[in-house]
Amino acid sequence: MLTKLNRIFFNTLHTIFHDQGLIIFCLVVPLLYPILYAFIYTGETVREVPTVVVDECCTPTSREFLRHVDATADVRIVSHAQNLKNAEDYIRRREAYGVLVIPRDFDKTIVRGGQAHVSIYVDMSGMLYYKALLSATTNVSLDMNARIKASRKAILYEDVSLYNPQNGFAGFLIPAVLVLVLQQTLILGIGMARGTEVELRRFTGIDSLLRVSDAQLVTLGTALAFLLIYVPLSIWVLGVIPKMFALNSIGNFWELWAFMLPFLLSSIFFALSISSVCRQRESIVLLGVFTSVPFVFLSGVSWPGSNMPAFWHNLAQFIPSTPAVNGYVKLNSMGAHLPQVWDEWRLLWLQTLGWFLVAYFSVIRQLWPTSFHIQQETEAKEGE
Repeated sequence: MLTKLNRIFFNTLHTIFHDQGLIIFCLVVPLLYPILYAFIYTGETVREVPTVVVDECCTPTSREFLRHVDATADVRIVSHAQNLKNAEDYIRRREAYGVLVIPRDFDKTIVRGGQAHVSIYVDMSGMLYYKALLSATTNVSLDMNARIKASRKAILYEDVSLYNPQNGFAGFLIPAVLVLVLQQTLILGIGMARGTEVELRRFTGIDSLLRVSDAQLVTLGTALAFLLIYVPLSIWVLGVIPKMFALNSIGNFWELWAFMLPFLLSSIFFALSISSVCRQRESIVLLGVFTSVPFVFLSGVSWPGSNMPAFWHNLAQFIPSTPAVNGYVKLNSMGAHLPQVWDEWRLLWLQTLGWFLVAYFSVIRQLWPTSFHIQQETEAKEGE
């Protein structure tokens, strides 16, 4: 049994390192894609967004408000327009990406002690334009409001974004993407390997020696081969990349990797399970690309899990990236310790066991025709 497990293990490694497609998805993509993705968002935030102003009030108070907005790092006022229609022309010509409108009663409302309103319109071809303009106007209005109320009651405040001091896009998105890179490349790599095996009617190069009783060895041998490759890759992706791009990384090394071990195992067995539906190498590529974005949303990072419908929230608990993303963010970005991510860690181990069983039975299903064919040949030889 141990000899056959070793043969399956080394044949899987041989398949990985002698297949260009597997080399790309299992080695090149995990090594280079995180660098490319982190480099794109290394600026964290968009600065100096060109903005057009429609000042219908034209008072010292409104001009003071605009000066403070223009002084922020997020917004740059490029022109004043007479009305909103003229301001829209700047957006169409891509000379500006936002419009700030101050209403006619802005100053009078403040003098009466009421709540004045300003309106912003943003080109939504880029979400960061909206974030920059909204943050700038909100911060200026809070500061202006504090100075107005200072004569009544002085309140000092300081706005600090916990665990993401720059309030940047990369700080909250990149950790989730790094985890997804490992899971999705495992799905692509294992799916392509399994697709090749189906096409060639073999498993890891020893088709004639494998029977249904060897399904457990095939599952374990394949898992160990991919685990050997992905342990150093996960250190690179989840440990080195965040430090390389100065992302928040304050987790304990050993606690982090104790948490990521069940993630790698569950992802491997998850990939083995879903790859059983793919009969061709190309099929898993379509499946892997199609599921990448839904898995990001289901993780609860870009959209809070508490606001998801019950069906999608429950479905997300079967995907390894869901507890892995949340646990990794808590450990690495928020400084939590392993007992504080016990729920996510336990769920990953449960997924490891569950997806191992699914992968095991999917291998049995795939080995059955081969085993039956071998049995027929053996019986025919004995009959002769």
